[in-house]
Amino acid sequence: MGEPMRVRAVNNSGVVEVKVLMKHRMLSRLSWSTEGQLILPHFIQTLRGSCNGRPVLHVHFGGSVARDPYFSFKFKGGKVGDKVEITWVDTEGDSRTDTTLIT
Repeated sequence: MGEPMRVRAVNNSGVVEVKVLMKHRMLSRLSWSTEGQLILPHFIQTLRGSCNGRPVLHVHFGGSVARDPYFSFKFKGGKVGDKVEITWVDTEGDSRTDTTLIT
């Protein structure tokens, strides 16, 4: 499991803006260690967001995303106090889920 994400969700006139800062090393290509071992790519593949269990985001990333990525998106239909849940899954099957309340 990765380090906790920083997630913020703010309702502004009926549109909720969600900002997410993920901690991940994001190795985007094959490389070799100093001992000659092959190091496989290791990056976040899928990012999902939901509001009170209703899906509001589904993204597939490739290997070109930077280390510790920042991601933001907007959706309609959320109210102050609703729970926003963000989940990522990486190429090694590791995942992380964090939640916040809409302010």
